Amino acid sequence: MRLIFVRHGDPDYEKDSVTQKGEREITLLADKMQKEDAAAFYLSPKGRAQKTAAATLGRIGRTGVTLEWLKEFTTPVRLPDTGEEHLIWDFMPSMMDKYPDLYSAERWLQVPFIAQSGVPAAYAEVCRGIDGVLQAHGYRRRGTYYEAERPNRETLVFFCHFGATGIVLSHLFHMSPVALLQHFCAAPSSVTTVYSEEREKGIASFRCASYGDVSHLYAAGEPPAFSGRFCETYDNFEERH
Repeated sequence: MRLIFVRHGDPDYEKDSVTQKGEREITLLADKMQKEDAAAFYLSPKGRAQKTAAATLGRIGRTGVTLEWLKEFTTPVRLPDTGEEHLIWDFMPSMMDKYPDLYSAERWLQVPFIAQSGVPAAYAEVCRGIDGVLQAHGYRRRGTYYEAERPNRETLVFFCHFGATGIVLSHLFHMSPVALLQHFCAAPSSVTTVYSEEREKGIASFRCASYGDVSHLYAAGEPPAFSGRFCETYDNFEERH
């Protein structure tokens, strides 16, 4: 089985849509995605993801299934030092050093400011959601792996978000989502591809073949739009700190 996770085009968050640049991106994305023989398409309910999906689905005459749990993962925590609300990524490096359990697959949900928030329940909802989809397509969750009840080479496409993709991948890979969301960056309209791997009969795990691929943009001479771009050097205050 192959899973493709597509981030929405360059976002207009105020309108929950995409910008003019995002329009160009999702058109180029459709050029790429129209070649995929997908068994099913799954969509976030957010407008920017729906708009991105529509460019591809309209091109190929297909429809997708909207899943509420694929929405962006915006359940906040309260930072222990300031009490301010914050997402579970973009922590300062000094904070990650102070709470090393944020990197642990087993203990990240037990970190006090995580445990005291709505994150554990929201994370469980996403895990149930992706497990339900995979079970419907022949793979049943069992501990940290999947029972390949109906092994197949189907392709499933998910039009969603950076955060939502990180949450799903963390469950598939049995790792902390904080580690994925803290240290990986996926540009708008980027494509992440994951394959099932059945090295033991009836037992499947998942392996990432590519993350945040924007070759469809480079091929057309369209620069990636690094929404929420991080600062490479501290002295550049035109980039996000």
